[in-house]
Amino acid sequence: MKYAWIAKHKAAWPVTMTCEVLGVSTSGYFEHQRRRRSKQPSRPGGGRLGNEALLAHIRAIHAEVKGEYGWPRVWKELLARGVRVGKDRVQRLMHTHGIKARSKRKFVVTTDSKHDLPIAENLLARDFTPTQPDRVWSSDITYIATDEGWLYLAAVIDLFSRQVVGWSMQPHMQASLVTDALRMAWFRRHPAPGLIFHSDRGSQYCAHAFQDALASYGMLSSMSRKGNCWDNAPTESLWGSLKVGRLYGKKFTTQRQAMDEVIDWLTFYNHRRLHSTLGYISPMKFEANWHAGQAKKAA
Repeated sequence: MKYAWIAKHKAAWPVTMTCEVLGVSTSGYFEHQRRRRSKQPSRPGGGRLGNEALLAHIRAIHAEVKGEYGWPRVWKELLARGVRVGKDRVQRLMHTHGIKARSKRKFVVTTDSKHDLPIAENLLARDFTPTQPDRVWSSDITYIATDEGWLYLAAVIDLFSRQVVGWSMQPHMQASLVTDALRMAWFRRHPAPGLIFHSDRGSQYCAHAFQDALASYGMLSSMSRKGNCWDNAPTESLWGSLKVGRLYGKKFTTQRQAMDEVIDWLTFYNHRRLHSTLGYISPMKFEANWHAGQAKKAA
């Protein structure tokens, strides 16, 4: 074939001249070479990644995150790893090969708001975007089934970076569950007085022991409106990510097994999981970038 002869002798003869002699267009030759390279397995530094090599990268990422990512996060993870590829190509390959994120499911509310304890005002008012860390935290409770009975998980999120800064897991839903999560968050972060702590109206958060702990740390209690889950949407989103991405379909013989799985996921979530609200970087990276920016401004 003429194109093959040109490629073989291009070191000895200019491509433009041989194309003219053989009666083929120069643009046609280069387009042929581009298509030929796209069908070959990719080599490091070899330009465009072939479909087989790209699919291997996609499968590796999907396995690493245990099936949690759909195509948008897989695409962003590829870019972060230096694999330059279009999002449409990633979406198409994943669809063709049946690679997708776990399906979303609905989960029921666990906290009990039918009580006579005092209710705090909704100070947050759905402002989920504080301008710096440790200004607004939010919290909620969820549950995990095991053969030994229900395991309850309380988490505290810093809404600036969406980082989980405190958590507690216990086989009951008493006030100590959320108080322990709060204490962990406080010991890790030591925020200045005036932090807004937002939750739903559950009896655990309204309990005197928990409210006393908030006051001792100089925090302001804020609570969602009655029956309005959207007032605490970031924490509800965290539960969806945990249950869909890691827990759904798994059977835990013991509560210890469930706790180990949750702790493993929380570590992944804070350090590695790409968060769409943060521009597809992890909570820890987002906060580190902010601190670096503050240090640069102060220099």
